[in-house]
Parts: sequence; structure tokens; C-alpha cells
Amino acid sequence: MSELLEASNEEVALETLHEMGCTDGLPVVIPTEERVERLIIATGLDPDMVLGELGPGMGIATVEKVAVAAVMAGCIPDYMPIVIAAVKAVADPRFDLTEVQATTHCTAPLIIVNGPARFECGPVASGFGALGPGHRANASIGRALRLCLINIGGGKPGVSDMALLGHPGKFTYCLAEDEEASPFPPMHTSLGFDAADSAVTVLGCEAPHSVIYSDNADDPEDAEKLLHVLSIGLANIATNNAILASGTALVVLGPKHASVLERANMNRESVQKRLWELTHLPTADHNRYAGQFSRDFSDETYSAFAEPKNILVMVAGGSGLYSMVMPNWGGAAHANSAVSVEVDNNFFCEVPGLADGTRQL
Repeated sequence: MSELLEASNEEVALETLHEMGCTDGLPVVIPTEERVERLIIATGLDPDMVLGELGPGMGIATVEKVAVAAVMAGCIPDYMPIVIAAVKAVADPRFDLTEVQATTHCTAPLIIVNGPARFECGPVASGFGALGPGHRANASIGRALRLCLINIGGGKPGVSDMALLGHPGKFTYCLAEDEEASPFPPMHTSLGFDAADSAVTVLGCEAPHSVIYSDNADDPEDAEKLLHVLSIGLANIATNNAILASGTALVVLGPKHASVLERANMNRESVQKRLWELTHLPTADHNRYAGQFSRDFSDETYSAFAEPKNILVMVAGGSGLYSMVMPNWGGAAHANSAVSVEVDNNFFCEVPGLADGTRQL
């Protein structure tokens, strides 16, 4: 069970949590027994149920401890299925969480939500400003995972979290795919799920890199030009993926850019394949810039990614000139892989409302 702290009031409790290093530096909701219990009830799970171990401290993530983090992050009961799935994903050995937490790279877990949970457990924003402020579910779900990584996983800046600079996604990093605006099937169907399933995919990656492209429907090279500029963002020689020649990166296509690829009769798989081809880089550049990471490539070019499937492609954001790419670290035993977990909200319980009839905390 979690340790029970005492304080004379919530202001004192907040200062105590800050002093103990239990926050992300921002004010948190005080995790009182009543508030935590409400989120545990919502899960329909035993509070002592183990969801996994979180490195580098190898803390045991129980439902109760995750609920504590979720309360502190500002989550309401509806968000718990996504939070639980995200914790399971990062606890999967393929995610290399211990190394992700301890690396000097700026990587942070990005939560991507697909399927009905986008609405049933949110709504989780997928349109304008989805990675920015103003979206309660996105902000608090991503923050809940971060507080789990701090308080259960032991990720303390400069002590065990050795990111040299970090990035704002280490506060919160969560969005949904805009499946309705996408010309492709939902991303989770490419990862082995049915369209009716809800899934969370977590990828450790850098902050979003903006890619500008002004499309022209009359240009026969429109799609190729777009893919070219996306490939530069994904794997220029400054990225880990280009230097380490490993890892998984993400392309978040804005709806307008997605329509460019649709006009070219491209599906997700053909987009991934072409981006993989375009991220074959000159070996001479690698030899010049890779330093201690230099490898003996036998050909004049080498691939920044092992396979096309290592470039994830989804649609989100407002419609306009911009898409986003997120390179990643690519280190550790599993090359910092993306991990997907089904969101199980079939057994999540309705929490009794408050006096005003709401279900909020």
C-alpha cells in the first residue's frame, strides 16, 4: 500500500509534496484517500493489482499507486482506462523504460490513443492544438504517466533521469489520432488491432518537429515533394535515428497533407515504404559525423530505420501547411520500440456522482 502522509491543510500538503520531489514542478491535486478511492473504483480492479515494474527504480506499479498519480495530475475517473493502458505499455520490456528514463537523450513517452476510447474515455483531442494547452484529457493523462515515472519509476532529473535538457513533452505528451479525417485505416489496425478496439500506443520520442509544405494539386510531384521534406525532418544527420541507424519515429500528418497522399493513391504502407527509402542516407555523411557511433556500412548509403514499419504514420492536427515528425532515441536492447496495449474499459465502473450531479473530482 502507498504511504499515507498527513498535513494540516491542502496548502501544506502541496508544499510537502514539492519538498519530497513528488511533483513535476507544477501544483498538483492533493491525493486524498477519498479522491484516490474514486479513481480505483472507476477501474473495477483490485487496488493491489500489479500493472508492471517501472524503471530505473523498478517500482511496482499497482492500480492504487497509478490512481494516486492520476489524482495528482488532475484526471477524472473516465480517463483511467487510458492511464492504465499507458502504464502497462511503458512497463513492457520492449519499451526499454529503464534506459529511456536514464538516457541523456531528451526522449519522452508519447501516448497515442485510437478507437472508441478517444471519446468514451476523454474526449482526447486530435485536432487543432492537440499537443498544446487547453485539452484537459490530453494534459492530465500524459501528466499522470509522467508522475508515475517520477514517483513509481524513480525518474528524478539529474539523479536517475539524465536527460541533458529534456523537452516540454516530459510534462505531458498525449493525443488521439483523428481517424475521421484520415484517408487511411486507423493506425492501431496496422498494429494488429481491430478497428472497433481501443488501443494506446506509447513511443519514446523527441519534441515535435514542424514540417512545412505548401501543396499543389496540379503538381504531379506533389506527394513525392511532401514525403521528401518529411524524410528530412525524420532522419537528418542531427537525429539519433540517422546516427544510430535504429529506432522508431512518428509522422503526424495534418489532414491537408494526408489528402496530398490520398490524391496520389498512397496507403499507409506505401507511405512508410517511400519514407524508408528516402531515409537511406549517404554513408560518407555518417562516417564524417557519427564519431564514437561510427559503423562499418559496406554500401554507399545506409538506412536510418531497420524497416518501413519503424516509421509510424498517423493523422492529427488542424488542416493547413504543417505536419509534425518525432524522431526518437533508438537506443537500448529493443531500440526504444513503440508498444501498443488494448484499452480495456468494459469493466470500468460508473462512479457515483457528486452533490451537483457531476462525475468530476
